[in-house]
Amino acid sequence: MTIPAPATLQRPDGSPLRVLVVDDEQMLTDLLSMALKMEGWEVRAAASGFEALSAAREFDPDAMVLDIMMPDLDGMSVLQRLRQSGDDVPVLFLTAKDSVSDRVAGLTAGGDDYVTKPFSLEEVVARLRGLMRRAGTATAGGADPVLRVGDLSLNEDSHEIERDGTNIELTATEFELLRYLMRNQRRVVSKAQILDRVWNYDFGGRSSVVELYISYLRKKIDAGREPLIHTVRGVGYMIKAPQ
Repeated sequence: MTIPAPATLQRPDGSPLRVLVVDDEQMLTDLLSMALKMEGWEVRAAASGFEALSAAREFDPDAMVLDIMMPDLDGMSVLQRLRQSGDDVPVLFLTAKDSVSDRVAGLTAGGDDYVTKPFSLEEVVARLRGLMRRAGTATAGGADPVLRVGDLSLNEDSHEIERDGTNIELTATEFELLRYLMRNQRRVVSKAQILDRVWNYDFGGRSSVVELYISYLRKKIDAGREPLIHTVRGVGYMIKAPQ
């Protein structure tokens, strides 16, 4: 059985969702814009805080990806002005900082979620899908957010994983790796593809990290059970249900 890709989310009237991406690094905004457009969404990019405020008024986005550190008006100030004007658009913060105080400050200021750099593009897409679902701005025609391979299930919204009715706890990276494999069920994915999609756009690591995390997943997903994760020698990895 082939698992279909997650259904495209859309506005209740059937029109494409709109996402505003704000970051002063053009390479990053280009990559994020490409990933979000692949979801079928309309995307506009802004390179500064003041440009973001102007774009928010004109574009009327359903969600915003907002960098905290910008040269003119930082993300916290942008969000403060949006909230003061009555704009409750869901905001996903991007930050290079990972301290508890930074995370608390962003959420206290009215942000809805955050990801720390470096991040995977799939993580940003998944967080935005969850934000817009919870905000009630997106529908999927009753589409199921759960991916399934045999007796293994992964909920992309709640991040819950079960196998044969047993809950499985995964780290954030393990979750992203498993999701990528499940989205490509019965398809062999190479180590290079996994590094590119699960880690981040400028990850300088070696393929050994993929082998390490595959071993982590196998211990949690396959230990004591019929294996779902398979190695295709010289090519990569594949997840598939037992025949």
